[in-house]
Amino acid sequence: MDKERLKAAGIDADGALERLMGSEALMARLFRKFLEDGTFAALLESVNAGEKEEALKASHTLKGMCGNLSMDRLYRLFTAQVDLMRSEDWDGAAAMMPQISAAYEEAVSAIRDCFG
Repeated sequence: MDKERLKAAGIDADGALERLMGSEALMARLFRKFLEDGTFAALLESVNAGEKEEALKASHTLKGMCGNLSMDRLYRLFTAQVDLMRSEDWDGAAAMMPQISAAYEEAVSAIRDCFG
């Protein structure tokens, strides 16, 4: 595992390991599950379709997943997006998608490099 590669992608590997009682095997398994998860695709689809409740559900789910895995950059972005959605600033929430997508792709690339 390349902690510096993960850190550069906004992932606190030490924080994740602490949360997972030091188990690198569990961490690898959870990051691989994150790669297989379809929630980000659901967020993109629902934002593009203007499906507000589905977009909020997906963004909130991703916020929790990223928080649990110490994916700090994405956690902060999803937290801000959920706050905008809850305050009914849908244009502001949608406008975050390019930044969120870039951070998501960077995290996914780092996870693939480190955990396959």
